[in-house]
Formats: sequence, structure tokens, C-alpha cells
Amino acid sequence: MSGAKPEKVVCVTGASGFIASWLVNLLLQRGYTVNATVRDPNDWKQTEHLLALDGANERLHLFKAELLEEGSFDSVVEGCIGVFHTASPCYFAVKDPQVEMLEPAVKGTLNVLRSCAKVPSIRRVIITSSLAAVMLTGKHLADDVVVDETWFSDPVVCEKSKQWYMLSKTLAEKAARDFSEENGIDMVTIHPSMVSGPPLQSTVNTSLDMIVKLIGAEAFSNAAWRWVDVRDVANAHILAFESPSPYGRYCVAGKSVYTSELLKILRQLYPDLSLPERCSDEKQSVSVPAFPAFQVSQERVKSLGINFIPLEVSIKDTVDSLKEKKLLSV
Repeated sequence: MSGAKPEKVVCVTGASGFIASWLVNLLLQRGYTVNATVRDPNDWKQTEHLLALDGANERLHLFKAELLEEGSFDSVVEGCIGVFHTASPCYFAVKDPQVEMLEPAVKGTLNVLRSCAKVPSIRRVIITSSLAAVMLTGKHLADDVVVDETWFSDPVVCEKSKQWYMLSKTLAEKAARDFSEENGIDMVTIHPSMVSGPPLQSTVNTSLDMIVKLIGAEAFSNAAWRWVDVRDVANAHILAFESPSPYGRYCVAGKSVYTSELLKILRQLYPDLSLPERCSDEKQSVSVPAFPAFQVSQERVKSLGINFIPLEVSIKDTVDSLKEKKLLSV
């Protein structure tokens, strides 16, 4: 870290992911030195897009770290002023929820926080949670309901409905909150909804896969989702870290949009794309939540200074990037 100012060193866990890659990118643009963890620093598929970022040669340092290995993050967070913990499994179809989702999410978060508790220079820890840890309370959800940061998903409801991703995020946030309070850690959680936007990595993550699978499909399920651009999500993390007085939780979500409305945007932007016209009447799989078009309050996150990228712009940038990276079968 020669020449780096110690007050500008931060850590990003799970740095090769969709949100984390943009977070690393924006942090480098702001002049930070970034200690970034990946599963294998020698895996070119995980690191190529990170090493290509402006400022990476001078201020990006890659570390190997395992979520379930206690002490794995000690050397990574040493000397940092901030830690952004994004690493956590994010997919819906699982065979063993405990092993595949719950342990990595909860134990991994606690391992990162235990390392942070040993470093007095760390001013704040930002944890990437999800709207999944907010919305499933057992309360009735309808189009006129507004969800905000006072909502907490109920682990019992999550488990009964087999929403394992929601359960993992809910339990991880609670464990993090309890540990931070007990150990005097200044912690903020960011709760994004479904994330769109141009990927920096050359793979399709869970949220973008929903867009990819619409192209060439015969039918669609007309579920409602709250899309938000990845650049807004990454920016919210940084503003929550840099702001002198953030606290608690921040929901980062756009307005509710049914799949039919998303398809209308795609047709207007890309008339030549093969897109489904027929709405499927099949029952939605329990592994992919299809909730009504409830709204999410933007009041708290806008207080950080976020101006949301319009959905049409985000979708265009998403598809253009997927085409450029040859991640669409068109």
C-alpha cells in the first residue's frame, strides 16, 4: 500500500459479485485503497474485471478469504477505516438450506464482524442485506401497502414458506445487529430490492438471470418486482459510510413493476428481441417469491443523497452490457 493514506483504506468482501464489483469501482474512483476478498485471487474469471478497473493497479489488493473460516478476515481488515460486507450466497434453488444458505450467511457475517471488532481504526461497517430481510413479516401485502425500514421479516414466516434466501438474510442481519451492539461496532445495513444495471463481471448473477430468461421464453409469470440499479445500490453503501450520521437500515428499491410492464419497456427499446406475449397461468414456484405490487419507502435512502436512475435507463444499460459481453442468446 505504498503511498496510500491510511484513512482511505477500506475492505470489500465478496468483491467479485455484481453489487460488490460496482462498489469496488466507485470506491477506487473516490480515491480509496480497497482490500478486496475473493474465494480465489488466482481465478481469472473472478478477478479479471476487478483488475481492469481504473486505479486497480495502484490501490486494489486482492485477498483470499473463506466465510466459514474464523480469523480469515483478520489480515484483510487490519488498518482499514471501513468494511463493506457483501459476501453471502444469493440464489433461490437449494437442496440443503442450512449448508448452502444459512451457515454461510450467518456464520460468515459473524466471522467478518469478529475480525472488525479487533481493529480500532474501523469507523463503520456496512452490511449488504436485502429487502428480503424487511418484507416478509406476516402482514398482508397489497398494492397500497408501503414497506419501510421499520419492517422486519419474521424467521418463522420465512421458514414456513421455505423462503431460504429470505431466512438467511433475516437471520444474518439479526446476528450482526446483536453482535455489533454487544461489541460497540457502528454498523449500517443496506437493503436492496431486485438489482438491474450493467454487470462488470462476465457472468450472469441471480437477478440479471431473470431478465436473461425472459428473452426467447414462450410465456412469463406476471409477478411484481421492485427493480433498482446496481450503481444506486453501490452508491448507497458509500454514502452510508461517508455520511456523518447514518444509522440503522436503508431500503434501496425502485417502484413496483409487473413483468408485463418490464416486457413493454424491453419491446420499446429492442423491437427485434424475442419476448413472450403469453402470461403463464402456472402456479408460481415456492422457490421464487411472487408478491403483489407493494411499494417501498425511499425517504430514508434519499436522505443520503441518492437520485435513482430511471428504470428505462437501467434496463437499456443492462441489456446493452449483456449483449456486449455475449451473455444473451440472441
